[in-house]
Amino acid sequence: MSELQWAGAARTQPLPSQLYSAAQHKELDRRVAQSLAISGFELMQRAGEVAFAVLRQHWPHARRLLLACGQGNNGGDALIVAGLALQQGMEVRLLLPQSVHAYASALTGEAAQAWAWLQQQGVCQVVDVQQLQASDYDLVVDGLLGVGFRGSLRTEWVELVEAINQLRLPVLALDLPSGLEADSGRAPAGAVKATVTLTFLGLKPGLLSGQGADYCGQILFHELGAPGQVYQSLQPVAERVDSSWIQAALPKRQRTAHKGLHGHVVVVGGDLGMGGAALMAAQASLRAGAGRVTLLTRQEHVAPALMRQPEIMVQGVRNGLEAAPWLAQADVILIGPGLGQKAWGQQQLQQVLALPTAKVLDADALNLLAQQPAALSDSILTPHPGEAARLLGWSTAEVVQEPLAALAALQQRYAGVTLLKGKGTWLAQQPQRALMHAGNPGMAVAGMGDVLAGIIAGLYAQGLSAWQAACVGAQVHAEAADRVAARQGERGLLATDLLAEIQNGVNP
Repeated sequence: MSELQWAGAARTQPLPSQLYSAAQHKELDRRVAQSLAISGFELMQRAGEVAFAVLRQHWPHARRLLLACGQGNNGGDALIVAGLALQQGMEVRLLLPQSVHAYASALTGEAAQAWAWLQQQGVCQVVDVQQLQASDYDLVVDGLLGVGFRGSLRTEWVELVEAINQLRLPVLALDLPSGLEADSGRAPAGAVKATVTLTFLGLKPGLLSGQGADYCGQILFHELGAPGQVYQSLQPVAERVDSSWIQAALPKRQRTAHKGLHGHVVVVGGDLGMGGAALMAAQASLRAGAGRVTLLTRQEHVAPALMRQPEIMVQGVRNGLEAAPWLAQADVILIGPGLGQKAWGQQQLQQVLALPTAKVLDADALNLLAQQPAALSDSILTPHPGEAARLLGWSTAEVVQEPLAALAALQQRYAGVTLLKGKGTWLAQQPQRALMHAGNPGMAVAGMGDVLAGIIAGLYAQGLSAWQAACVGAQVHAEAADRVAARQGERGLLATDLLAEIQNGVNP
């Protein structure tokens, strides 16, 4: 194989909309090779050529390479890169998980073919992990572990990952950073911190969720020439939400529009001392485009709320019975922000759950619901992992470790639409699943969830389906936070900073 023999190697593609699991990627490998009438090794050669092209594009002056090579196909990809670098006269050294003899003896299949091919290209020095010096290299290529990794790293692998990170050099990760789980985005013992992650054939959920953002750096994608038909009968685990979803769901309004066409949101929340949460949710519903918003809260919060946002109709209610006439007017009810779990909040939730009205449940409404689970087919639930754990009777760690399983369990128990917050945010309504990955660390602050719930309720009231409102609302919320952070920085970002940007987001 000569350098960049395959013409398609030099171009990467935009991130695809579909997400595929680790198990599905093994099937994709087989299907693509069969469809292209090439061997598995030839497909590996394509991956190596693409990786070498990306290496030269991003680090054109790199001449001294450290290739970290595992024993699977991910390591085989790295071995191809090593051979191509040798062809170009670069200085190439290999970092292996064991001695050269043991490593070569353990290789099978395409990885063994890649090793044999590399021997034909020239001599690579193999370095011991204890001998690594950053001054000896310009770049690291990470090919230690691929999509098959799951669980905890063995001690020897932890040592390799930590040694790579301690070099503090640019890193090109092949398919995904070693130590990161492809499906969940977990990195139980840490992972290689990549500058660029080049992923092949399909997009892995773990790159965009969980701890993936801490390790992946810039994510690039290449389909290795796979024809479209290989994906057609393979159901993706989720769809990726992006800005195009906003544009599709929110066309320009008719010139004859009036407020009655855009829905009435009733926000219920704000027990004593927690009035701000419900107010922010109500403000967000207005900024998302709801025609009318009514806030049902404690009497003590009425005057401050009106002073802050006079466009909101604010009504003090002492109990659930007093709320009933106002709830009856709603197109969508949002309950939970600042609701509390005392008698006042319990009464409000009982009134709301008894109505057939479309609902968004957030915060303490979810904590109360967990005490008496019920299916709510017309509702959108917006838990963070701790709330999801209470809704399921799981531990928070279990929800974080198995987000897709948690989604399935929440759907089975509560129906409706589930939005599981995090980095990224998972959404489900059987049989659909989606992943939203915009946003930034500045959003880790009190009030952000209240604003998100308000946006979703405002969109739901305007006629979007529950599924659309949840997916589009999550994207609008994250993009608003990203725009504010770009201007002002992430640290010190406030939930109310997003309000004006929400309006920009819903007018694409």
